[in-house]
Amino acid sequence: MISRRNVFKAAAGVAFCSCGLQHAARAQGSASRQPVMVGGRRVKTIDVHAHCVFREALPLVGGNEAAMISRAVRGAEETYIEVGKRFAAMDAQKVDMEVLSINPFWYALERDRAAAIVKLNNEKMAELCAAHPDRFAGFAALTLQAPDLAVQELEMAMRRQGLKGAAIGGSVAGTDFSDPKFHPVWQKAEELGAVLFIHPAGTPQLGQRFAGNGWLANTIGNPLDTTIALSKLIFEGTLDRFPNLKVIAAHGGGFLPSYADRSDHACMVSPANCNPNIQLKKKPSEYLNQLYFDSLIFGAEAIRHLQAQVGASQIVLGSDYPYPWQLKPVDHIFACDSLNDEQKAGVLGGNAARLLNISV
Repeated sequence: MISRRNVFKAAAGVAFCSCGLQHAARAQGSASRQPVMVGGRRVKTIDVHAHCVFREALPLVGGNEAAMISRAVRGAEETYIEVGKRFAAMDAQKVDMEVLSINPFWYALERDRAAAIVKLNNEKMAELCAAHPDRFAGFAALTLQAPDLAVQELEMAMRRQGLKGAAIGGSVAGTDFSDPKFHPVWQKAEELGAVLFIHPAGTPQLGQRFAGNGWLANTIGNPLDTTIALSKLIFEGTLDRFPNLKVIAAHGGGFLPSYADRSDHACMVSPANCNPNIQLKKKPSEYLNQLYFDSLIFGAEAIRHLQAQVGASQIVLGSDYPYPWQLKPVDHIFACDSLNDEQKAGVLGGNAARLLNISV
């Protein structure tokens, strides 16, 4: 079993750092960080949507760095964490803790190679978080194309590695999470209380239509991927089968919360396009109230609408760092007049702390 004390001793060199730099970084981060106050009360800010990549995984994908990181995207080089730089960035953002995740790039790989990548990622994530438990928590990687392995990996991550759940894509090489072959993974997640962070990987089936200006494969494709993933979990009855599943959807849940009421009318308008053998226990839109959504939806009006749809208790802080989508995530929440002080404190960290069992 990995103990935080033993891992800290072994953590030199983790995440592109030397041990000396880690100690220096910790002192630097503590000295420069200013507390966030809401209504005169100190709030621990927790960013649930922050990314990292471990260089040690490169040889396992044939040294193909492009398979892990796109140099064409601003901030991508900082996914290789240098702890001092990351702490400085977090301090500038007023973020006390990041819950780190790795976007899955291994779903299309064969079983053994993917399993080796996942094993390395989870070991390195556990080491990094144990070395800096006040600044980092982590989501595990899973070999979801092999659900039997994913069950074992999730149990190891939760019971022995101190991770908070798992980061997953929007599908597994085109296979939706509602497919019964994934049921053992969701059952294990329920049993362990593991949080599943759904981060999209786009919809390559629409690549031809996304071509041209505007980076539409990401701008539209990523939120669409999450929208499809959540809709499948709802309409195929997966959330009825696993009602205690804990899910965070990146980017505010894609397009679904903005147009959820349409889901309530679909099967009434066209029963022929719905499965009579699937009788949902609630209206489709009501399932959103049991999911969590990050705050990476930019404007205060977008937060107001999400809050009206799902409740402020279901919103958690998200930045997508180091990608510069939202470099002032805490200020974004303070600008939301629809949230009272108690709700702002919840979004900034309290909701995530309860969900992920993080001490405040």
